[in-house]
Amino acid sequence: MTLSNLETQVDSQLTAETIEEISIIIAARNLTPTVMSLDFLKFGGIVAKDWELSQQPILNPNLAQLHFKNGINITAQPRTITISESLNGKNIGEIHAPQIAVRYIEKLPHAEYLGLSFSPKILVPFPNSPQTPRKYITETLLNSGVWKNIGQSPVQAGINLMYLLDRCQLTINVAEARLHHEEMPRLTALLFTGNFNYDVSETKELSKAERITEIANNWQEDLEAFREMVKDKFLAATNENFGQLPEENIFPGTVL
Repeated sequence: MTLSNLETQVDSQLTAETIEEISIIIAARNLTPTVMSLDFLKFGGIVAKDWELSQQPILNPNLAQLHFKNGINITAQPRTITISESLNGKNIGEIHAPQIAVRYIEKLPHAEYLGLSFSPKILVPFPNSPQTPRKYITETLLNSGVWKNIGQSPVQAGINLMYLLDRCQLTINVAEARLHHEEMPRLTALLFTGNFNYDVSETKELSKAERITEIANNWQEDLEAFREMVKDKFLAATNENFGQLPEENIFPGTVL
């Protein structure tokens, strides 16, 4: 996603619901895109044999991309593989990306793994208050100042925050975003992007493959922590009327 000028295609039934996506990024010194073929993924049991691609795959020495009809996207570049999935309308048991990551690591246990990043994204639309995302960033997260009044239109802003947790380093980006569809007016939104960054290069007690598998299997803890941060720390930090955010769980399909 492009953070400052996000333009997301959404279906014609778009409502003011929170939109969620997760990505798992595996880093290793010797990962190469050319091994990330559909045959490798299916015959290795990493993805189901009946999964179908939504478009022609890309496979070359610098990039491999596979987009499946069920919403799973796999992208490989030198030293990294990223597995992404939309969560909307899914229960925890219906989420595949972490399982794909674990099965991939199991098939390549001797890779020189460096780390894993778990990256959740939460997009909060504001159909009835288009100025709220910009005001939230420039007036709630940032202090007011003359720097806001340069040029002919209101300043657009994004902010990066870094936290040191007990288990890893966390970065959070907050940015204004836009969603559009041909048959609907453009909506403004707040995009919260997290990265829980785990370094396994110095792992001693377990093999790197075992440690990175352990991290991947713990994805629910990070997802729930991120959801709580967005809801209870960020969105609760303003007196603005977030009317479309109900008092109950705003994250569809999952119980916090």
